[in-house]
Amino acid sequence: MTFPIAPPIDPMLAKLTRELPTTGAMSFEPKWDGFRCLVFRSGDDLYLQSRNAKPLLRYFPELRAPLLANLPDRCVVDGELVIMGERGLDFDALQLRQHPAESRVRKLAAEIPASYVAFDLLAVGDDVLLDVPFGPRRARLEAELGAVEPPVHLTPATLDVAVAADWFRRFEGAGFDGVVGKPLAGRYEPGKRTLVKLKHERTCDCVVAGFRVHKDGAGVGSLLLGLHDDEGHLHHVGVASSLDATTRSRLVDVLEPLRADALDAHPWRDWAAAARPDAARPDAGEATSGKPDQRMPGGPSRWNATKDLSWEPLRIELVAEVAYEGLLSGRFRHNARLRALRPDRDPASCTYGQLEVVAPAELRAVFGATESSPDER
Repeated sequence: MTFPIAPPIDPMLAKLTRELPTTGAMSFEPKWDGFRCLVFRSGDDLYLQSRNAKPLLRYFPELRAPLLANLPDRCVVDGELVIMGERGLDFDALQLRQHPAESRVRKLAAEIPASYVAFDLLAVGDDVLLDVPFGPRRARLEAELGAVEPPVHLTPATLDVAVAADWFRRFEGAGFDGVVGKPLAGRYEPGKRTLVKLKHERTCDCVVAGFRVHKDGAGVGSLLLGLHDDEGHLHHVGVASSLDATTRSRLVDVLEPLRADALDAHPWRDWAAAARPDAARPDAGEATSGKPDQRMPGGPSRWNATKDLSWEPLRIELVAEVAYEGLLSGRFRHNARLRALRPDRDPASCTYGQLEVVAPAELRAVFGATESSPDER
């Protein structure tokens, strides 16, 4: 048998909004923090496609049997691969799953298995649903997948903007990105940003402890960010990247005066010395700068051994205000965005205490929130 639609398909995307729409017929869903995944099935033939059209099944072999058991015999489903940890969605664990070694893939599949959350139906049987409005498409999705069992799930959906706003606030503690809005009359338009998404975003002031050169060799590519814990240890919390060409060039002049003697008292001195062959290393018996559980940046890339992750240390004197979407294990879940440099701020004041802490929400609250389909309202 053949797939109802041949892969690959560009998934439909969402554009960012600053508030939930209150006009127009919309369906809202939690925004899952995982890997976008389209599932193509025809009998025992199964193909998992990533957002960038790469095959995914070899990295998640534990999902083959559950998907065959839960999905219609011939279908194309759009959804998300996620890993559910003790405190919610664990994006770091999900990234570990894309390992090149088959033996490691099998080991991780047993230790940190993934789940699949379905949120759209593109085809079932001989019916291609790309031109069907989302309202009846959602109803068909519920009819076909309403009885799925873990690790396959059907995402909740609501027409009530107040419920969506509650999900936006309450489910962040479980690692959700935000909320997605889908026009009920909208068709599935591959590759187009016809949906809307409201994502969590906050700002904080971070120590700028170092930088990486841009991949083209011109200007600053990213800033290495740090926050102090209660004991005064500086932890690496992520990077500020996606700098425009003007900012990359301007930062060269701003950072240059902070490079002199930067390693002398740098809290990440040991790691910097290991990452830079030309850097001075501590003498035998000399005290190290970090502590065992201190988070530091760097090390070889797990997925690209040729990727240059070397960095240039800076004296701990500069503070940057950055925008971030959320925290995971004490680090930014995604790269931060530079808002402004803050010469008025003392680096010692950049602590975890300034961050808003969101209590974890239980994932079963998400799956218990499923309402009737938009088409039935």
